[in-house]
Amino acid sequence: MPEIQLHDTRSGANRPLVARDPGHKVGIYACGPTVYNRIHVGNARPYVIFSWLKRFLVHEGYDVTFVANITDVNDKIYDAARERGIASAELAREMTAHYIADTDGLGLPRPDHEPLASDTIDGIVALIQDLLDRDAAYAVDGDVYFRVRSDADYGALSHRHLDDLDQGEGVEGAHRKEDPLDFALWKAHKEGEDTAWDAPWGRGRPGWHIECSAMAEDLLGVGFEVHGGGSDLVFPHHENEAAQTRMARGAELAQIWMHNGMLEMRGEKMSKSVGNISLLPAVLEEWGRETLLLFFAGGHYRQPIVFAPETLRDARGRLNRIREAGRRLVDGPSPPDLRVHRDAFFAALADDFNTARGLAAIAAWINEANKRENVGRDDLVEMLDIFGLAELASGDAATDGPDAEALDLLAARERARAEKDWPEADRLRDALREAGWVVRDGPDGAELVEA
Repeated sequence: MPEIQLHDTRSGANRPLVARDPGHKVGIYACGPTVYNRIHVGNARPYVIFSWLKRFLVHEGYDVTFVANITDVNDKIYDAARERGIASAELAREMTAHYIADTDGLGLPRPDHEPLASDTIDGIVALIQDLLDRDAAYAVDGDVYFRVRSDADYGALSHRHLDDLDQGEGVEGAHRKEDPLDFALWKAHKEGEDTAWDAPWGRGRPGWHIECSAMAEDLLGVGFEVHGGGSDLVFPHHENEAAQTRMARGAELAQIWMHNGMLEMRGEKMSKSVGNISLLPAVLEEWGRETLLLFFAGGHYRQPIVFAPETLRDARGRLNRIREAGRRLVDGPSPPDLRVHRDAFFAALADDFNTARGLAAIAAWINEANKRENVGRDDLVEMLDIFGLAELASGDAATDGPDAEALDLLAARERARAEKDWPEADRLRDALREAGWVVRDGPDGAELVEA
């Protein structure tokens, strides 16, 4: 089994993936959405990245359990439900259903488990009680807070100094805290909050961070292999998750903390609070799942990527080139000498899951295949399947790009240009325009964009 290296935020270095048992079992936990409104396309990036990571690890022989939680108990849900004049549980159910339907549009299998915070209350209460028993937490007037300074390793994940930290809880409960650094594990029931649970220290609801610690431990145990999420969660969310489990269990929650970069709109991260969001269903309707997935694959997961019409058009051009190549392939094994590009693809993914370098290997494979006749498609299917795009290798008519007739016209134009038959090339270009497509010539060849 080849060694797989993944970047660990805590150590700041790539670390080998080490399964906990001889059966090559690997657990992946990725923080999912807080369901107070519809998700934007930026929220889809971690869902896609960690879905792909599971597919790759399964390909490499691992037995993978992928967990992506749904936070359905949170201040934001209470606030949003109050504004709409509906029960918070009703809003959470509605937005959870939207989230599942919206991410189904990506065409990737669901995670193995999608736990709800509301279904994990018993485990959350038990974990908080363990922290109280170990003097790593304290109860005040029905609230429970984590003693941050009780954890000597606090700040190690986010590489921050204690005196520079702000939990982002504002003034809420400040007068009850022993230390401003402490954060809420349990919040006492307040007027206007319509959902609460009983606990030994009083009726209320869990804080955000303790929910994920409990859900992850419940399904994957302590010390599982990969904890993922967006880089915006490193502090305070993941720092607090790590601290809670460390103090309650005397062990690390996860071996590797793996964070994806944000989507940016002209240099500013996509955010509901900023208001520069593009909802996932709208993006899928406009660009299609294949284009969006190739857009995500085109950047290294740890880096921010710019979400803009030009970057999506680039992804669509890549899609068209892959699909056009697929139409020329035949069923069966690929030539052995093309194996070098297939091997480069999987080596790129084994090296901190570098999908951008993987796409370059796919492009190199296609460039070689396009020079020959009757090339078998098996290698291309195997590579694209990691991204959930194996169907592109069949060359079927596009669902979100040029149809077969348009691609035939483009291929004919390219032959005319190669033969320096400029009048015929111009005629074919005009025919494509009449069909609704503009030919754009670039260093990687011609592609079609919608007129």
